[in-house]
Amino acid sequence: MMKLVVISGRSGSGKSTALQALEDVGFYCIDNLPARLLPDLIDQMLGDPEHPDQLAVSIDARNLVSNLHAFPGIIQTLSIRKDLSCEILYLDAAEPTLIKRYSATRRKHPLSDSQSGLREAIEYERTLLEGIASLADIRVDTTRLSLYELRDTIKLRIAQRSEQTLSVQFESFGFKHGVPLDVDFTFDVRMLPNPYWVPELRQFTGREQEVIAFLEKSPEVEEMVADIRDFLERWIPHFRRNNRSYVTVGIGCTGGQHRSVYIAERLAGHFSQLMDNVHVRHRELT
Repeated sequence: MMKLVVISGRSGSGKSTALQALEDVGFYCIDNLPARLLPDLIDQMLGDPEHPDQLAVSIDARNLVSNLHAFPGIIQTLSIRKDLSCEILYLDAAEPTLIKRYSATRRKHPLSDSQSGLREAIEYERTLLEGIASLADIRVDTTRLSLYELRDTIKLRIAQRSEQTLSVQFESFGFKHGVPLDVDFTFDVRMLPNPYWVPELRQFTGREQEVIAFLEKSPEVEEMVADIRDFLERWIPHFRRNNRSYVTVGIGCTGGQHRSVYIAERLAGHFSQLMDNVHVRHRELT
């Protein structure tokens, strides 16, 4: 069976970096493939006894609009093939970040012209790609990811995921910096005791013993951890039975330094004992 990863997302979100990361680990990669050619490409590759086991293609807004509209039907046809497993990776970032990236590189957006500026092109691109985004198996918010962090994320969550296993990521974040774009569940822990208001703890994070000891003294913290754990233990199996490959759980506090970090670590440690593919990321600590 050949594994196919379709990479899409708005321009500037990191598609080229993701494609390169998969190429580094052995995927046969094709950039900017016209969507209507995907079935013929699959037929040709699988018809060759020496075909690659892993294929990654980038399909984005440079396609003809008619190709993008046809994409959901194409994927539905490919999904029933027994000689192919298909996943869709959708990358995105906050619009101010996309604008900043384009301004820094001075590149021309593929959809901008004399009638529309960069901001309008980025918004139109989101509309064009809605059909692909709605089918994504995994979405990655690259707003606060460096190139190296994005490469590591792609390799950990996609390239190293065994077939038929569910990948779960716990992501801590600070609400004052915005909710991540790629989370499936969001848990708000701002009502818990805040180490930030203890002057001697402010310099530490939720991964350090000083903050851990403070939070472990609170019954409310233990209750919150238990409630989230029990909820996920109940519903994660439903994701697996529904053939979902990825789940991202967001844990948010005010600044993303203490409470959310601690709880994300606790949950990741617990579920790592139950599952093979569990990751933790602390957005504000990177």
